[in-house]
Amino acid sequence: MLTDHHCHILPNIDDGSDSVDTSLQMIKMMKEQGVDRIVSTSHFYAHREKSVDSFIEKRQRAYEELVKADPSNSGIILGAEVAVEHGISKLEGIDKLCITGTKYILLEFQYAKFSHWMLEEVNDIACEYGLTPILAHIHRYLEYYSKSELEEVLRTDAVLQFNNEAFESFKEKRFVKSLIKDGYPYIFGSDSHNLSSRKPNWDLLQKKAKADIIDGAEDIFE
Repeated sequence: MLTDHHCHILPNIDDGSDSVDTSLQMIKMMKEQGVDRIVSTSHFYAHREKSVDSFIEKRQRAYEELVKADPSNSGIILGAEVAVEHGISKLEGIDKLCITGTKYILLEFQYAKFSHWMLEEVNDIACEYGLTPILAHIHRYLEYYSKSELEEVLRTDAVLQFNNEAFESFKEKRFVKSLIKDGYPYIFGSDSHNLSSRKPNWDLLQKKAKADIIDGAEDIFE
């Protein structure tokens, strides 16, 4: 079972797929690359949304539009990529943004200098709601965080999500492989948004990573 744990596949909801047709082509590409299960993680920015419920309604409409075009896509699992903002842990209904049927919530740090309040928000979400955070594309923060700051982030009781693209970069690949070797729980995702600059790239991961590394990321739903 090959699972894309992070992608922007729903049409017209964020900066991902811009149409149903694009979504269908992205899904077709994923399936041709061997993906069996798709977790759709549309961006959620608290400062842009009226509420969690209004976001979920919008997400559901996009999902139903996609399923109407092709009923075989009814198996797509819904989630969200939740931006870590000030006060996000106090947002009413944040637990509804978990990956459907799980207690896992995908969280994205800002592309900026490290601040301790971000970890406080993550830990509060975990403690107050009994959720397990998934930290999105942790390798992308190598250029923003110092070694000691990264170590502090890694002490968080969380699952680490790696983008397939990390295996294109020597530095990021080395970092990711060291985390896997050290026993951190992890999952992979394409973080695909479109059919060009950020297209599904499971062929890349399967070319660059050993099968046992890929297989080790498939336990989260079991």
